[in-house]
Order: sequence, then structure tokens, then C-alpha cells
Amino acid sequence: MTRAQFRTALVVGLGTASAPFDTAVNIAFPDITAAFGLALPDIQWVVVCYVLTYASLMLGFGRLGDIFGHRRVFAAGLVCNAVGLALCAVAPGFGWFLAFRVVQGIGAALTLACGPALITLGFPEAQRGRMLATYTMMFGLAAAAGPLVGGVLVDHGGWPAVFWFRIPIVLAGLLLLRGLATTTLPSDGQRFDLIGTALIAASLAALLLAPNRAGDAALLLGLAVIGLVVLVWHEKRTDAPVIDLGLFRRGGFIFVNVSSVLVQMAGFAVWMLTPYFLLQVHDFSAGTGGLLLALSPLGMAVGSDLGGRAMRRLPAGRVAAAGAVLMAAALLAMSGWSAGTGPAVMTAMLFLHGFGQGLFQVATLDIVVGTVPRAQRGVAGSLAMVTRTLGFVSGATASTLLFGLMERRALAAGADRLSAFLAGHGTVFVWAGLIAGLCGVGLWFLSRRAD
Repeated sequence: MTRAQFRTALVVGLGTASAPFDTAVNIAFPDITAAFGLALPDIQWVVVCYVLTYASLMLGFGRLGDIFGHRRVFAAGLVCNAVGLALCAVAPGFGWFLAFRVVQGIGAALTLACGPALITLGFPEAQRGRMLATYTMMFGLAAAAGPLVGGVLVDHGGWPAVFWFRIPIVLAGLLLLRGLATTTLPSDGQRFDLIGTALIAASLAALLLAPNRAGDAALLLGLAVIGLVVLVWHEKRTDAPVIDLGLFRRGGFIFVNVSSVLVQMAGFAVWMLTPYFLLQVHDFSAGTGGLLLALSPLGMAVGSDLGGRAMRRLPAGRVAAAGAVLMAAALLAMSGWSAGTGPAVMTAMLFLHGFGQGLFQVATLDIVVGTVPRAQRGVAGSLAMVTRTLGFVSGATASTLLFGLMERRALAAGADRLSAFLAGHGTVFVWAGLIAGLCGVGLWFLSRRAD
């Protein structure tokens, strides 16, 4: 890696680290639940408020970066992120805490929307796969450090510490950003499509909120459909759309993005339920639980690096397929975990889960970024991040709903608390494994057709 590549990777890595470092919050779930007096299903809102916010805004912010400069948008995100982190740490109640998670989500949207553009546009296209692999690897390393550092911090400083420790990292990225060259390509005087951005944000927000609002689900789904229809109508008639809808006429492109949502949805079961398994079923300390949970993103970092190398010889679609199948194998194995499962088995399966996810993410990111025109690199990176994030939010909702249903059934049948928890846990991971496996098979056949 050249000095210029290293500097770019360092700046983007520090700037975007706050988002993958949010895995530190997952290991703090039990402490947050106790501090605010919450039931286990309520904890999903900690994820949903944050992730839904940046998922709904990233495409618009990516286009903003394409027009006005990725570095400017990235810097604004760093400032917003630092403010959101500080507010979350001092939140006086759960309602305020969720509101401040929205502020944090806006900051994440601004930085994540421009990260892939910043790390690729300054270099030849032949180096795109390598730089994206570096970007994904940095994500994995930060995500691995999150629960490890977070567990220690929770043990010694409580849940607010998982927010305080990220502020200096964000500020370091902001300081180093000043020396980074701009990567914006000529936009030919194109304007920012505010209406399209608002329609995307509103439609995605309604779509993702629907499963969490049982009484209003039909209304929210209806609003999401109406919003998407109006969006298509509007984007076809504007000279500067947020994204070229013609890309979605390609069946393979659609399948890759849908698979990204489904595979990430399946994989998020690990982040939603494993902290409770480690801390409650095995009674590990937060520090030990964080160390074990960190094995998944550590595997993702390794898988991302090897995936980038593999794409020099193999089609990206086959690398993505292999990653999804490996994730499926790990998730199905984790469905059988019990109080007697040893640390060695947990270590192997968590690492395998992350390794498969790393292969899958770097390959699908390369496919999406390589398909969208270079002048829209901000939108391309945002689209890849949006599908990933939609999977996270869907996974948070689906896993908690399915877990709650199966746990209640087991309790009604006379099972004790531990057995009921394991029943819900096992069912969630079986379904997650099947979904990831089917996507992997589909991607494999799609890549063979493309040969």
C-alpha cells in the first residue's frame, strides 16, 4: 500500500469507525435494559432508532457528496456524530436516549454515505477491489474491538462509557481530514434532488417501522408503497435523480441487493441474541462476553482481506456466494447451542460467521460500486450500505419477534426460563441459517450464468 493509500485509509477508517464501534452498545444491552427498566423486546429500539435513521438518509447524503464534495459531507457527519455520542452518554431517560440515537444516526449517514467514495475515487479503478477490501476490513476490526472494549468499559464505567470512548476517535478523523484531497468528480451543474431524498427517507422509514408498530403496520406499509410509487414517478421526470432507476432493470443487480438485505438480516441474529446467551445462559462477565462476541467481526476483517485477494482471480459473485454459505453453516450450528456448549465451539462458530460475512460484504460492495457509474460513487457506496443496513433493522425486528413468540410458547408449555430462552434462540438461528444458505445458492447460480 502506498503512502497516499495508507493516509486515505487511515482518515476514512477513523472517520467511519464510530459506526462499526456501535457493536460496543450490543454488549451493553443488559446494562441498558437494567438502567432504564426495560423488557428485552424494548431494547430493539436502541438499534432501530439509530440504524433506521442512517439507512433512510444515506442515499440522499451520498448524492449530496457526489455534487458538493464527499469530504465536506464527511466532515459534517463527524461533527454531528461527536455531538450525538455525547448526548447519548448523558441521556436522562430512555425517550431522550432514543432521540439522541437519531442525532447519532444522522452523523453516521453523512460519513457512511461518502466513505466508499473517499477511499476509491482517488485511485485507479484497477485498485478498487483492494481499497474496498481495506475499507471492509477496517469495518470488521472496529466492529471486533467494539464489544471487546465495550465489555471492559461496561464493567468499569457502565453503559455511558460505550459512547464516551468514541468521541476522541471521531475528532481525530476530523483533524486528519483537512489534509485529504477532495474526490468529487465534475457534476455538470447538477442540482440536489431534495424531493427525491425526502421520498426515499420517508418510504424507508415507514417500511422499517411497520413491523414494530403492529397496530399501524398496514398504514405504514401503505404509506411506504405510495412513497415508492411517487418516488419512481418523480425520479423519471427529474434531470438529476438521486439514483438511476434503470440500474434496477438488471435482474442480477436486483438479486445482489436483495440478497444483501436478507443475508445481513440473518446474520444480525448474532448481535441481537448472542449477548444475552453469553451473559445470562453462561453467566460470563461483560468483558468476557465482549471478547467472545468480538470474534465475529474479527473473522469479518480476515474474510474481507482474503475476499479482496480472491476477487483478483474469481468473480465477485462466487466470493459472495461462498461467504453466504459459510455464514449459513455457522448460524445453523449456533442454533444448537446450550448451557453445555464450550468456549471452543463458540469461538469457532462466531469466527466462521464473521469470516463468511466478510467475504460476502466485500464482494457485494464491489459488485454494486462497479455497476453504478463512477461519477455517482457516493450513491453507489450508499446503496451498498443501505441494503446492509436494511438487513440490520429487519434482523433486529424479525429476531426479537420470532424469539419472543417461541419463548412465550415454551413458557406456556411449562418450560423453565432457561429452556424457554434456548427454544427461542434455536428457532431464530435455524431460520437465519436457512435464509443465508438459500441466498448463497442463488448467488452461485447467478455467477455461473454470468460466465
